Amino acid sequence: MSEETSPSLQKDVLDELGDDKLQEIAGVLGTDAAGARQVVGTTVSELSGGVQEEAAAAPPEEAPLQGVVTLGGLGGVAGGGLLAGMLAKVSKPVAQAVAKKTGLPAPAVTRVIELLIPVVLTVLTKRRAKK
Repeated sequence: MSEETSPSLQKDVLDELGDDKLQEIAGVLGTDAAGARQVVGTTVSELSGGVQEEAAAAPPEEAPLQGVVTLGGLGGVAGGGLLAGMLAKVSKPVAQAVAKKTGLPAPAVTRVIELLIPVVLTVLTKRRAKK
């Protein structure tokens, strides 16, 4: 299992979310904190898999990423960045996949993904800064 899809990424995203954001997600989903944690874990896993597929499908000159955590420096994320664009591009298919796996309505899952993308970018940026 790679770093990008490991449970530690899910844990880092949950830690970064904090209790307030997790409660917000639970409210969007109409569930409790435990249910929200489960959906966040599934969503993070699907997002990271979707980004890896996008990176693999792009021609080499358009895909400078060597993995989901390679951000081309912090400026890449701050300026929108390739990773942010990839996350946005895969968000709809990810929402459909998570909705299918969880039985939740796709619009609610889409809203959760909108809340999670900046958090995932923050976690990945922090990881990259440590390297």
